[in-house]
Amino acid sequence: MLRFTFFWLALLLTHSVEAQVTVHRIAFGSCGHQLGEQFIWNNIVDEHPDLWVWLGDNIYGDTEDMEVLRKKYQQLGDNQNYRYLKENVPVIATWDDHDYGVNDGGKEYPKKKESQQVFLEFFEEPAKSPRWNQEGVYTSYDYGSGDSSVKVILLDCRYHRDARDTDGDVLGEEQWNWLEQEFRSSKAKVVLVGTGYQFVSDRHPFETWGHFPSERERMLRLIKETGVRGVIFISGDRHFAELSELKREDLTYPIYDFTSSGLTHANNVMIEKNPYRIARYLRRNFGMFLFDWKNQTVILQAHKLSGKVAFSRRIKFEELGW
Repeated sequence: MLRFTFFWLALLLTHSVEAQVTVHRIAFGSCGHQLGEQFIWNNIVDEHPDLWVWLGDNIYGDTEDMEVLRKKYQQLGDNQNYRYLKENVPVIATWDDHDYGVNDGGKEYPKKKESQQVFLEFFEEPAKSPRWNQEGVYTSYDYGSGDSSVKVILLDCRYHRDARDTDGDVLGEEQWNWLEQEFRSSKAKVVLVGTGYQFVSDRHPFETWGHFPSERERMLRLIKETGVRGVIFISGDRHFAELSELKREDLTYPIYDFTSSGLTHANNVMIEKNPYRIARYLRRNFGMFLFDWKNQTVILQAHKLSGKVAFSRRIKFEELGW
């Protein structure tokens, strides 16, 4: 508990400000309905993560009534198993469509400003955080230093997003400019970029950056032009776990996308086309990053509901551009 207290105090002070706290294990996931038993939180805590990252669909709100939205968040907050997680692991978050307020929604959602305030209240955003005054919930966190450093960038892929299949904007210019600076200034060995829906997989009909091909290319171009190293995407939405790898001659290193989705419910029947797929698990799951700072490697693990490992991949930092 003492270790957690010091970690949490450091976390409260950092939004793009380096915290001298080295993380060894990061857990993440998405798609958790606020009702039900949610025993999975106990198994997540058993893995002793230094951090929990929400990637969206943190609740299923789907409303323009902010009191309804608050009550649904409170149902999650009142769950004894989720409280157990919060008592033992620092929590950071971005959102996706259902907690944003509307299925598959974007900038047209009329209550996005109000929904952002409810989101920040529930996740106890520090009073001095710029998230209270900006349009969108995007943010970043830096942990550790030198060869033991990791940056977590959480994107907002809803607030400014044009309608899907229009090849319009995803992030909005202000967020794009912010992201460019995050990439250019990064000295982290690993940069986890959190996005509510998949980035690499682009062939299925559901939500993906592939429905915005110009924006997907813009992201890849930004990674190359800024020279940022160590980028790994983490995503949710799909109700299964999947690891994808994009290799292209114009990229200096492979781009991985680690999807973990389905904390409380899973899709174990849908077969989606994904030529970039390395591994997949079709039942309830959560994701883990295990950092071996001494040997400069990271292990990506998808964990089953029971906590057992469904699939695993070890990546050397030199494979991420170092």
